[in-house]
Amino acid sequence: MITRALASMALALTLVSSSALAQNGAPAAKEPVSRGRPLSEWIAELKAEAPVVRNAAAYEIAGMGPAAAAAVPALIAALDDPVAVVRFPVTVALGEIGPAAAAAVPRLKQMMDEEINDDVASAARRAIRRIQPSALADD
Repeated sequence: MITRALASMALALTLVSSSALAQNGAPAAKEPVSRGRPLSEWIAELKAEAPVVRNAAAYEIAGMGPAAAAAVPALIAALDDPVAVVRFPVTVALGEIGPAAAAAVPRLKQMMDEEINDDVASAARRAIRRIQPSALADD
């Protein structure tokens, strides 16, 4: 008797959940994951105290490619990291995200001209080529 009541309640709950999804549309797209951790955790690590942690976070985000577009604002902020070994993978990540990282192009162009580290300046140029090649047409 209890089993039958529980089964009925489970069925009712399933129907209500299905009805709510149908009314509200499909559930939100799932956050991309790398090494068992969601994008939001990697974004948070872009602000970690240790440069090696920030570096690793940027490379993990880069590995997610275009699916990591939600990280663009945090990556743009990370372009001002005081450590070049962090700025470099941040430019890589923006390039891997591609056209969805267009908001970073003005800062990347600035880095091409002002960055003291030649590797980072070159990486900024490569990122722009992947994001918005036309932005380099006047260079």
